[in-house]
Amino acid sequence: MHNSFLLTLFLMGLGTGIINSQTADQKSIAVTVYNANLGVVKDVREIKIPEGNSRIAITDVAKQIDPTSVHIKLDGEVIEQNYQYDLVSLDKILNKYIDKEIQLIGEKNELIEGTLLSNYGGQIVLRKKDGGLIMLPNVNKFRFNVNSLPEGLITKPTLVWLVNSNSAGKQDVEISYQTRGMNWHAEYVAVLNKNDSKLDLNSWVSVENNSGTTYKNAKLKLVAGDVHMVRPSDRYPRQYNVAMEETKMKSAQPQFKEKEFFEYHIYNLQRPTTLANNETKQISLFEGSGINAVKKYFYRSGGYFGYGGNQKGKVSVIVEFENKKENGLGVPMPKGKIRMFKSDGDNLEFIGEDFIDHTPRNEQVKLKLGEAFDILAEEKQTAHKKITDRVFEDSYEITITNRKKENVTVEVERYLGFNWEILKSSLPFEKKDAKRIVFQVPVKKNDKTKLTFKVRYVY
Repeated sequence: MHNSFLLTLFLMGLGTGIINSQTADQKSIAVTVYNANLGVVKDVREIKIPEGNSRIAITDVAKQIDPTSVHIKLDGEVIEQNYQYDLVSLDKILNKYIDKEIQLIGEKNELIEGTLLSNYGGQIVLRKKDGGLIMLPNVNKFRFNVNSLPEGLITKPTLVWLVNSNSAGKQDVEISYQTRGMNWHAEYVAVLNKNDSKLDLNSWVSVENNSGTTYKNAKLKLVAGDVHMVRPSDRYPRQYNVAMEETKMKSAQPQFKEKEFFEYHIYNLQRPTTLANNETKQISLFEGSGINAVKKYFYRSGGYFGYGGNQKGKVSVIVEFENKKENGLGVPMPKGKIRMFKSDGDNLEFIGEDFIDHTPRNEQVKLKLGEAFDILAEEKQTAHKKITDRVFEDSYEITITNRKKENVTVEVERYLGFNWEILKSSLPFEKKDAKRIVFQVPVKKNDKTKLTFKVRYVY
């Protein structure tokens, strides 16, 4: 077999392309990443193009590219565009060599050769020159040797254009396209002070590149917002849980410049960066210190448990703060996870986390960090009375027990539904909306407070 080569070596990158492409020097690349499994790439390359009709081939594009989104801009016109993605693999090469001669080389350099009749599931059938058959149920111990790379297979995804150039020589060609496999999300690290009245907040962005290629020294933009996209049901979503180490609690100065963009917010990284394939990169977004915060205790009531029945519940611990400039923030906060830490006197310890949606300036941020250990809630329905076929009256009792060494106030939210009226209550209440009311229940240290109220329903 003349001019043959080992397939194992070829698969390590010693093959040649099937298209004689012009020399293309990348002059700049810009990547815009959305938090919706989407990236937009703008690639400017200097390419030597002859006048008239010729072919341009560009490799190193994303494997998850959307071919329908590709656009090329040059001094001329585009006649035809192709996206070639039939990439080299062992099975594809062998299947192209059906009815052709190949060689197998064993561990001790023993040579088996013949015409390949079948390649299926790692099993090979060869026809020898004398007409006999060689059947190999397992070829893991063999290397393959073939004449050349079969036509139609390539080593990298390639964009190919047939163009008609207005002039000859080097010119800047701009290629843009959309790709899946790119995402970003915000990660926040907050540190609560000793008396739970202030916090420091650092924001990081995690940029994920699983598009199938690397973008070197790219101009990076991030778009925050819910962009509507029409796409098939198979979205290939990827989820990541990126842990923030304590050493990252003190971030560098913010590196992004934020501005409003259409109905979204766009963040421009103020330096070039490299987005390697299959990499998650973390970059500081912004930070705030001395942010006024409020710790609250919250209990949601309203489960159905029947007349005379008891129901025990947990009291949630909530931390709230205002996203305002005068409170040390006042910046658009992209959706993401906020992890809260607090010092126990020796080290920072994790005390809970919550997820926030996109939060504009001047809005409140409310975080549920966990359940209170020393505060208990118990409720029961104490009476049910039928007044008429359409009118009923129910009485309820909610007991809050405080085993802490300090006085607390628990916000109790009660779901009532529609067509209700509070006839009497042991504590004042606030009507939150058509279905809910809220009580502020003070409880002294190591004591209990009973909240009672009576409701009339009209059906």
